[in-house]
Amino acid sequence: MRTTFMAKANEIERKWYVVDASGKTLGRLASEVASILRGKHKPTFTPHVDTGDHVIIVNAGEIELTGKKLTDKIYYRHSQFPGGLKSRTALEMRTNYSEKMLELAIRGMLPKGSLGRQMFKKLHVYNGAEHPHQAQQPEVYELRG
Repeated sequence: MRTTFMAKANEIERKWYVVDASGKTLGRLASEVASILRGKHKPTFTPHVDTGDHVIIVNAGEIELTGKKLTDKIYYRHSQFPGGLKSRTALEMRTNYSEKMLELAIRGMLPKGSLGRQMFKKLHVYNGAEHPHQAQQPEVYELRG
């Protein structure tokens, strides 16, 4: 009888991937990157172990949004003090905080517990085309679709 394979944390080999965000739609890019961070693209995927790879996203400022989301989508944050609700439109976020915009989209697609926080640490987002991870010899990852 065959038994189900379960990956162990010390047996996992992690790769580094580079994804170019220029001209890509925010949600489509985020869902695919979240899948890589979780390790769902590997045959050794195990739900209770972080089997994912590192992902470097470059050109985050050139991400696209469909429809009227640039003006209509609003990002909220709260300081936890009375009257401390602040908001920004997607256009402001893309102009000034494009890395944060991508990080928020991807974080929402990862598990919400400690394993999700561990997976999120393998995400590296940069606004320009340059990144400081050349020593890891990242592979270019072509998105589906």
